[in-house]
Amino acid sequence: MEYIKNRFYEKAIKCTTAYNKLKKEHGDKVIAEVTIGQVLTGMKGVPSLITDTSKLDPNEGIRFRGHSIPELREKLPRLSPDGEPLPEGLFYLLLIGEIPEAEDVHNLSKDWSTRSHVPQHVFDVIDAMPKNAKPMTQFTAAITSMATESVFQKAYRSGINKKYYWDFMYDDVMNLIARLPRIAAYIYRRNFFNSEHIDPDPRLDWAGNLAHMMGHDSEEIKRLLRLYMVIHSDHEGGNVSAHTTHLVGSALSNPYYAFSAGMLGLAGPLHGYANQEVIHWIFELMNELDTDEPTKEQLADYVKKTLEAGRVIPGYGHAVLRQTDPRFTAQMEFAEKYIKNDKLINTVNNLYEIVPPILGTVGKIKNPWPNVDAYSGSLLYHYGIKEYSFYTVLFGVSRSLGVLASLIMDRVYGLPIERPSSFEMSAYMEKATGKPGKC
Repeated sequence: MEYIKNRFYEKAIKCTTAYNKLKKEHGDKVIAEVTIGQVLTGMKGVPSLITDTSKLDPNEGIRFRGHSIPELREKLPRLSPDGEPLPEGLFYLLLIGEIPEAEDVHNLSKDWSTRSHVPQHVFDVIDAMPKNAKPMTQFTAAITSMATESVFQKAYRSGINKKYYWDFMYDDVMNLIARLPRIAAYIYRRNFFNSEHIDPDPRLDWAGNLAHMMGHDSEEIKRLLRLYMVIHSDHEGGNVSAHTTHLVGSALSNPYYAFSAGMLGLAGPLHGYANQEVIHWIFELMNELDTDEPTKEQLADYVKKTLEAGRVIPGYGHAVLRQTDPRFTAQMEFAEKYIKNDKLINTVNNLYEIVPPILGTVGKIKNPWPNVDAYSGSLLYHYGIKEYSFYTVLFGVSRSLGVLASLIMDRVYGLPIERPSSFEMSAYMEKATGKPGKC
């Protein structure tokens, strides 16, 4: 909808003025020092990015434009008073910085519906791949193939003024987000339901339509996917999927290239693939213990055995958080509201009691608490989405909301290509010891 684009620009142009003033008048101000340890351990905690959409606090968890997850569940528009917030409202908040009215969300949902047509060649690309190709492989290939539709790419090649880059980026982003549920559902039905595809229903909301096209039409699972899409949408700018999307976008690559690159990062075991590993590990322990209702004592012994074998407990620990992930808590509350006596979810709840105290005895673990992945798979599995190799695709659909809203802001600010410096190992050795180093 044009009025949403105009409202975004009215807000964003004020930020652009502040950005340019900050760069011009205070560009030489030192805000942090970088240690050799930070360089050698993944640049953790080094402030070097602008991300307006969300911020992760070690003690409070993720905040989306200043709002916590409990606040979002209370304030964002929903279809029914007892339902979950609509992802369209979350995207509006991330983009514009204001809680939307119900009419704004309704209009955005309609806009995405009109933009959701996927070109045939995208399905042809998916169908050309073997069915045993990982769902994320098919997902990223499909996203990349849609670059043929990029209005930003065409506009850039025509020689537009750089101050208008954001305008064309906006339309690409809206088109891409609108089409992702169709692509994800197509891959799901192709891989697990013999290509018996289900047409979209334009009357449904973005997440509800995804559930429908996957073949899951209960109201509860639609509510779950709405919640899932909201809480997985963003995690500030330094995580792999967000940073990669930003980095590739900084080269003025179109959003299809940038987001596809971000999804390749999301597919890694240390990022979005973790939700699959949690379910795999739980079924592994149930199989080894020969029960689908393990006692707390059995779980504690298995957790210790896993740690003694030099393995991690999937779903526990976080690079930044130092408390239970609020996204975990939101899912636990959902389960308490809708699900009674599910064996898998009971095990997840028991692990929540057992794992943190055990991990707390391991000195090098700074955060023994569960993250979002510890719960998400069990909810999806309960509602019949049992194909956990597909879970990261759902994560990817959700993550589009945050990283692509940020990509539009990158072009509004006119951020340059990202190009940090690097040194060889010997230079750091010499800096640390004062003596020439060799490696």
